[in-house]
Amino acid sequence: MADPARDTQPPGDAVDGFVPPVSLADFAALARAVLPPDVWDFVDGGSGAETALAANRAALDRVAVLPRMLAGVDDPSTEAALPGGRAALPVAVAPMAYQRLLHPDGEPALAAAARAAGVPYVASTLASTPIEEIAATGATVWFQLYWLRDRALVADLLDRASAAGCAAVMVTVDVPVLGRRLRDARNGFALPPHVTAANLPGGRDDLAHQGTPGVSAVAVHTGAVFAPALSWADLEWLRERTRVPLLVKGILDARDAARAADAGVDAVVVSNHGGRQLDAAPASASVLPEVVEAVDERCAVLLDSGVRGGVDVLRALALGADGVLLGRPLLWALAAGGRAGAEAALALLAAELRDALILSGCPDPASARRLRTRIGG
Repeated sequence: MADPARDTQPPGDAVDGFVPPVSLADFAALARAVLPPDVWDFVDGGSGAETALAANRAALDRVAVLPRMLAGVDDPSTEAALPGGRAALPVAVAPMAYQRLLHPDGEPALAAAARAAGVPYVASTLASTPIEEIAATGATVWFQLYWLRDRALVADLLDRASAAGCAAVMVTVDVPVLGRRLRDARNGFALPPHVTAANLPGGRDDLAHQGTPGVSAVAVHTGAVFAPALSWADLEWLRERTRVPLLVKGILDARDAARAADAGVDAVVVSNHGGRQLDAAPASASVLPEVVEAVDERCAVLLDSGVRGGVDVLRALALGADGVLLGRPLLWALAAGGRAGAEAALALLAAELRDALILSGCPDPASARRLRTRIGG
């Protein structure tokens, strides 16, 4: 099949007039310059003292990869197998809520960029665009499900995702309640009127718009609509009801990963929610090898939280992951340049990954999973 990652413009070239930076991490400064401070904090912040948020980056930085020499690699493929099929990169766009906070074009712009890059786009339950409009971009769309108190609404969302042609379902299991995100509380953060939870029935997100000093309106809203007592029985119900690949996001303990594999899921996503839930949670990368060992190839394993570029993708592969979810850098790129910014960011990621594969002596992502690592340099 064609590899869109090979057809994108080289990094540094303008995409529809947008001149990208030379690093994915550099998009952060561009985004911060154009976003209101409270929106920047909503995207950038973590929970509590932001210990887990910092740990994600530190853990990946400690992973050294032993490159193989004399491998004769000069034009590696970046294609990889992901749940439901192959992708141009071992990457999916992470589920992220309310993308119209970042740019008026919101989710459709980022989904269109994912389509151009040949990677799946994961649409959030709390998207600010209906799932049907996101799917209409032609992207390979996975639907991310938050477990709601209203089981009938959960069933309706699954039916809508199926009717829209979503290629997979990803259930997030680490948000029984929203983590205490202190930046949002200090800002009294609330959604502006033009940003809504577009997949929920009218009025179901009213609480998210009611600003109160010292309180996150988003946390109040999720507390009212999310079901805190999600259980293994619920996962079994979801498995029986879902005909497309089922992914479970938010796994950190290898025992939970093994049980999820026993329950027949197609993939587990090792994630501490970008450092936005339990602040005492470990960095996702630090527990990835244990999870890979526990599932023992019974399902795929993806890494989420802290990924900032192609070298991090290589690190995740070398630690045993089948691929990664990429989150904040794509929101930064969306804020900085809309669809063109997101396309530029994904093109840059593809170029970084190709360089990393060449430098490590790997002809493709599958071979990178056979690399050895050292922790601590």
